Amino acid sequence: MKALILLAAFGVVFATDNININNSGNDGDNVHQTVNIDNHDNIANINQFNGWHSWNSIWDYNRGLFAVRLMSQRVCVVSRINRNAVPSLEQLSKVSHEKVNPNAPPPRTLTYSISPNKVKNVAQFGASIEALCKGVPTRFAQETQGAGLFVNLQGCTNLGILRFLGISLCGTIGC
Repeated sequence: MKALILLAAFGVVFATDNININNSGNDGDNVHQTVNIDNHDNIANINQFNGWHSWNSIWDYNRGLFAVRLMSQRVCVVSRINRNAVPSLEQLSKVSHEKVNPNAPPPRTLTYSISPNKVKNVAQFGASIEALCKGVPTRFAQETQGAGLFVNLQGCTNLGILRFLGISLCGTIGC
């Protein structure tokens, strides 16, 4: 009996949430996103399945980093998590289970400027991000804010994280 109670306690600590969301876009596209949350390692894995525009991402809350692998451009982009704008793992799980509110304000959008230089050592970002970005060119991105926001933002790729956050990755991201 004690072992069962102990295992139940660990089940709460090591709980993993798996969320599937299907959205139909305005143009009739079907977008399928999955969210897998590993509460033990404080990592979220968010994937979007949308044909050529598919992408995978890792959100490593312990390291304060996220990475996105863009399938169509065969590139990985790594940046810091803006903890003031990005929901915590607990909030992510809660929001992803809520029904769509048609009167909700549009999602907040964060814009990142991608460095033209390739990252030489992807392992510095941790094992999860290294696994995601292994074998493809990887670049670092800085969040862009303030007056310079609209300067030099050519070639943006827009990602919608569920219904509550937009990410724009701007700059030269080709191989």
